[in-house]
Amino acid sequence: MNPLTEQDEGFRSPLISPADLAAHADDLPLPQPHTRAELASLLGLLTAPRQRIETAVIGHSRDDASRTAAQAFQDAWTARGGRVLTIVDWPETAASWLRPARRLTAQTPDTWVIAASVLGFAQLARRLRTSTDFDPSRAVAFASLSTSRLPALAGPGILSGLRGASADGGTWGVHGAWVTSYPPAEVSA
Repeated sequence: MNPLTEQDEGFRSPLISPADLAAHADDLPLPQPHTRAELASLLGLLTAPRQRIETAVIGHSRDDASRTAAQAFQDAWTARGGRVLTIVDWPETAASWLRPARRLTAQTPDTWVIAASVLGFAQLARRLRTSTDFDPSRAVAFASLSTSRLPALAGPGILSGLRGASADGGTWGVHGAWVTSYPPAEVSA
């Protein structure tokens, strides 16, 4: 997928406008510690039948919950025989977001795994889509990003296709400006 350009419908500056920040940033949920069910669900998204995912790039915010979730994913993924190509972190605020965007996409993984706060990742996502070949349909994320505020801050269509795991073991997905949640799959006895 090619990066968005100024001619694309819905293009916005890679930086979130002060008005959008004022409208959304004050009451955004902070990342919470991940759960076992959440990690299992995230791994399930990547290991479902007909998936050929072997390599991952992990991206995370610098808060403790996101770092811990990223490390837990790395440990579980490599224990299953998967490879982690690189791990990239980023601050909550940055001047351009270009450096972490390029580091996150410098290699071509089968998937990107994101453990992050809403505000930091929304800003990074805007740069990923305008300056790299990042494809949100090849990315999965932890529960901290399962809020409709994420696509609202990132902008129209920026994260369509992103999927993730919920704390209860369910899943969620971004479709346009909406985040749809799905309950955990029932396990038959």
